[in-house]
Amino acid sequence: MSNRKELKSLVRTAMGLFIGAVFSSTVAFAAPASDKAMTASVFTEKELQTAAWIRDAARTDNLSYKILESLTTEVGPRMAGSPGDARAVAWAEAKFKELGFDKVWKEPVSFPSWKRGNEKAEIVAPFPQALLITALGNSVATPAEGLTADLVEFASLKDLSAAPADKVRGKIVFINHKMQSANEYGLVVPGRSAGASEAARKGAVAIVIRSVGTDNHRFPHTGVMRYEDGVPQIPAAAMSNSDADMVARMIKRGKPVSLKLDIGAAATGSYTSYNVIGEITGSELPNEYVLIGGHLDSWDLGTGAIDDGAGCAISMAAAEFIKRNGMKPKRSIRVVLFANEEQGLFGGKAYLAAHQSQIAQIQAAAEADLGQGPVIKMSSFVRAEALPLVKQMHTVMAPLGIEPGDNNAFPGPDMGDLRVAGAASFGLSLKADDYFDLHHTPDDTFDKIEPSRINQAAATYAVFAWMAAQAPLHFGSGPELAKTMKK
Repeated sequence: MSNRKELKSLVRTAMGLFIGAVFSSTVAFAAPASDKAMTASVFTEKELQTAAWIRDAARTDNLSYKILESLTTEVGPRMAGSPGDARAVAWAEAKFKELGFDKVWKEPVSFPSWKRGNEKAEIVAPFPQALLITALGNSVATPAEGLTADLVEFASLKDLSAAPADKVRGKIVFINHKMQSANEYGLVVPGRSAGASEAARKGAVAIVIRSVGTDNHRFPHTGVMRYEDGVPQIPAAAMSNSDADMVARMIKRGKPVSLKLDIGAAATGSYTSYNVIGEITGSELPNEYVLIGGHLDSWDLGTGAIDDGAGCAISMAAAEFIKRNGMKPKRSIRVVLFANEEQGLFGGKAYLAAHQSQIAQIQAAAEADLGQGPVIKMSSFVRAEALPLVKQMHTVMAPLGIEPGDNNAFPGPDMGDLRVAGAASFGLSLKADDYFDLHHTPDDTFDKIEPSRINQAAATYAVFAWMAAQAPLHFGSGPELAKTMKK
């Protein structure tokens, strides 16, 4: 397009062409004629037209795929505290400026860092075979010569907790808890996060878990774990699901199965990274803002395309689409790329600490952190007076295949504490049927991204951000909404 004037003209023309289609699928939520306040609290027909145009135009004309290609190619793995982390921060700051955001800045986030070293495992008896394993985040190392002991198998963390100590003492615990679907993540992940301390409490010398993932590939899934204070720290690793099946078959043969484990991981001290923030300034209420984003860090095994480069690209592209097309939302649209989500939500906690006194300025918060999409449901967490607006927002989004949810939305991991503090929140639920096949593995790479999926998600976020920013009333962020959550 040769200049901005021509672009604006094209936008207006295209909007006019879509009017008929908009009103065949978009119904304004009519207010009672007697209630003048309510009449002012719904979107106008013109705003609905604009939102529907964004929905349709952004689905094929957003930069999410290109942004993600740039991040995964030019930066790649960006584990918190690594050189890739620093490169990612520089990339994000430059990309926001390149995309034309009005304001770009960084906010420091400090955390303990950890480095992966050598990692090797092999069954030494009764059937010698090498295994594919990866250390879990925060794991300590084995002795330099490695560690060899018999395996003891448990079906879950709960079973390990119930076992007598003499069954575990001196052995390597193997938690063989298979994750059947994405819905079971919350049931399986405690074995990863808390299994090492539970095993150590009973005298185990190490722990190896079945990977927390739904795939059957020979790729182990990493992920963070935690040591309890006052409990010995033992090495912790995950083996691929294929290897977990094989080891379980060995154990069923009734002979002791001995594993040699060699892990060189180590803590590397404190590190300071940054939340990187880009903002489009609101035209009427610039100090109120819609908050969207994802986490910039990834694990080091893949290039973090699914987790969570996609979320960063979706949110950046949504805001960029609005800016590029000359739209001027009433409220600001703020995109935050959070630091170090993977090892403990450090970026989200730092953002809350820095903005604790400004919760009421958040109009709505929604984070993309479950892959590339598409978005399949929209839920809200707003004051009751705003629910008619939420219904209108869903009506505009429905042609994208998005179902309505309830008013108890969770905005995403980095924004969860903001919701607890009273931030009005939305859950734009991403389809995650293949997400846990890939996340935290070497297979989390850009070739898995499907343009139609990520484009739909970016279009959804663009509609959400625009409509939330244009809303004729505040969605209710503040102490009163926080009290609602506690009821």
